[in-house]
Amino acid sequence: MQDFGDGASLPPLRVGVAGLGNVGATLVRILQKDGDELTKKLGRQLVVTAVAARSRSRDRGIDISGLDWFDDPVALAKSDGIDLFVELIGGEDGPAFAAVKAALEIGRPVVTANKALLAKHGVVLARLAEDSGAQLGFEAAVAGGIPVIKTLREGLGSASIAKVFGIMNGTCNYILTRMGNEDISFADCLKDAQALGYAEADPTFDVEGFDTAHKLSILATLCFGYEIAPDKIRVEGISKITQHDIKVAAELGYKIKLLGIAQRTDEGIEQRVHPTFVPKGSAIAGVDGVMNAVALETDHVHELLLAGPGAGGPPTASSVLSDILDIARGTRVPPLGVPSEELLPYKQAPMRPHDGGYYIRLNAKDVPGALAAIATRMGERGISIDSVIQRSDLSAKAVAPDGSPTRTVVMITQQTLESAVRESLAQIAADGFIVGEPQLIRIETL
Repeated sequence: MQDFGDGASLPPLRVGVAGLGNVGATLVRILQKDGDELTKKLGRQLVVTAVAARSRSRDRGIDISGLDWFDDPVALAKSDGIDLFVELIGGEDGPAFAAVKAALEIGRPVVTANKALLAKHGVVLARLAEDSGAQLGFEAAVAGGIPVIKTLREGLGSASIAKVFGIMNGTCNYILTRMGNEDISFADCLKDAQALGYAEADPTFDVEGFDTAHKLSILATLCFGYEIAPDKIRVEGISKITQHDIKVAAELGYKIKLLGIAQRTDEGIEQRVHPTFVPKGSAIAGVDGVMNAVALETDHVHELLLAGPGAGGPPTASSVLSDILDIARGTRVPPLGVPSEELLPYKQAPMRPHDGGYYIRLNAKDVPGALAAIATRMGERGISIDSVIQRSDLSAKAVAPDGSPTRTVVMITQQTLESAVRESLAQIAADGFIVGEPQLIRIETL
């Protein structure tokens, strides 16, 4: 990159940072430590001049003594002492939304890592930015340190994207990786993830798939040009995954990953988040631990896979800094890829047949005729069973209310509709031949 000397040609870009958690403190540390090098590359000095956070006295490992302090992030966003506002507070409403809105309304550029905020208010904020002439950067909101937003907004030219999918939550990927490698339960993996700081004290948002859904809704808008629609996504998490599922997947040549998948069809956009059997030989199956990956299927470059660290202070702060540098250089692109007025109203595609089939695990009563009745109900809805697995090592401890013993049955279906499978399982449950809730996992051919 060209060296621009001492950076004296432009006035310093004064940055205000709201939120001094792991990411915010790391960002301030990078800007303070690498300021001279960034000035040489940019031709302009980047200076953190003001911050806002809940506690002024907390030790964050950074020097904030010379910075202006704001208790109110909205006041920071409006301050005449900054040129760019960075929101790292979190939350879809409250002070995060109020502060970002306040900055954009006065034409001040904003950088945020807040996927919940964008999933709920992204179109409104993009329109505000366009109307006031401000830039809105959010590279860090999806997949941490992976430059997927920049790729979608600037890097693919005229390529048309047919499908986007990936691993977008490091907590879930860590848990599923440990379960697959170490033969331990979901509950034990979750405890370890919490102890290591990968999972929150209340992990629901991550492990039940909502975090992935927020990120997927943002990617779908950038890929397909429809308004953000997080409430139109079928969401299922990983809390019901057991070692039985992990073991059968491995024996059949698969790994289980929590995927977010969005694709364009002739009838609209299909979005879904769920645990998935993926072939062991696929690129995405090799993305383990807390890593994230996003795959794009396009008409020009076919499949493009972007992988890297999806969370944590340094990777996320690096993505925030990337947006700051773009704004300092004067890079201008519509926040959501196209002007907000050109976004299409979201059109949800109807459920289609699934090429890869389904994995079904259920506890059936060990009585004469039970398995035949289950197969009959499947057949009534046109579901073809590819294989049935019954083994003692897959048996879950369960007893029917009437005292009948049970046995675990695993079925692999051929291509079918998910709605047909779910309707069939509901009827089987009503017949009284199974105990508990069946496990249903898609098998992706990728």
